[in-house]
Amino acid sequence: MGALALGVVQLVAPKGTLPHRTVGWTWVALMLIVAVSSFWIHEMRWIGPFGPIHLLSLYVLWALPTGVLSAHRHVVPRHASTMRGLFFGGLVLAGLFTLWPGRIMHQVVFGP
Repeated sequence: MGALALGVVQLVAPKGTLPHRTVGWTWVALMLIVAVSSFWIHEMRWIGPFGPIHLLSLYVLWALPTGVLSAHRHVVPRHASTMRGLFFGGLVLAGLFTLWPGRIMHQVVFGP
């Protein structure tokens, strides 16, 4: 939830400022924790113990350093598009997967 909230802040706040960089590093750390921790979730299995959420996690683990390096190299368009892709693909899409029928969050939101 923290990564989602900070992601929204990053999308609407001024770019290139010290707060943007500080919040950005915090967001990157949270995204890294979320992506790595997902490899212990095995409810939706497609290939062995892995499912679609793991594909998103691999994308996040590839895209995080890509986005950070783009910012470091001042390639702003690539940085911006990579980070937006991480937010919408790695958080919003992954969040929608939590609502898949049979998952706990589906029962919480929609009932048994």
